[in-house]
Amino acid sequence: MPIHFTIDHKTRFVDARFDGVLVLKDVEDFCDTIVGQNCLPYRKLIDGRTATGKYDDNDVMALGARLSAYATMGPRGALAMVPAEGASLELVDRLMNLGKDGRPAKAFHSIDDARKWLSAQPEA
Repeated sequence: MPIHFTIDHKTRFVDARFDGVLVLKDVEDFCDTIVGQNCLPYRKLIDGRTATGKYDDNDVMALGARLSAYATMGPRGALAMVPAEGASLELVDRLMNLGKDGRPAKAFHSIDDARKWLSAQPEA
């Protein structure tokens, strides 16, 4: 699986690493686990520095719809995403805008900046 993650229920934190070529199903499976483990209110760090996505506009819209639906399920924790070096933040920004409603979310070029920002965010 190209997504490796740990869920720390004590600190209410999800630390995910996206690696290799990802398709929509990979991200959907990850999201299903987050929902199934009741982790939507947790802070989440997605480290995509070693990942690339294989997707089309329909995949992006399907994922955006899923992320928007999560907003109706209760509070969601802050989300920090770090894409691969040299990657445009356009897709990250697009997805975050589709699913951001009601929570802080931000894209970063630096994993250290992402962690620092995320640690300063209030719990949901």
